[in-house]
Amino acid sequence: MAQWNPLEDIEALRREIDRAFEGFNLGETPVRQAAFLPGRGPRRYPLINLLEDKDHLYVEALTPGVDPQSLSVTVTQNRLTLTGEKLGIGGDIKPEAFHRNERASGKFVRSVDLPMEVADRGVQAEYKNGLLVVALPKAERVKPKQINVKVA
Repeated sequence: MAQWNPLEDIEALRREIDRAFEGFNLGETPVRQAAFLPGRGPRRYPLINLLEDKDHLYVEALTPGVDPQSLSVTVTQNRLTLTGEKLGIGGDIKPEAFHRNERASGKFVRSVDLPMEVADRGVQAEYKNGLLVVALPKAERVKPKQINVKVA
């Protein structure tokens, strides 16, 4: 019989509340970590999808125009951090030549709390056509276990 650990339930509830308030820039995430994208207010960059299968978590980050050499992926406990730099338009183009400049550039940092513990070893990241895909193997202790039922 599994034992109930109320501290794990409380910690899970705290993570859910933190996720709910992330969009309001309250708590630990300072406004300066929001992206450099223009618009009504700062948005997180890069935009991500977080999904899972039986053995892995996957983070897909939209990073078009980002210099692949500047990308850095780090995992600490259950937090993934993506950093990089989106290069601006180089050359002899002066700012006053632009009629519209909506494609921002600069350095970015995006940290994502993962919904479960992952194994630090075996993390893989691939960048292709402006999409960064990070595969994070789940820790053995959080993977579902198949239990055989004996018939008496």
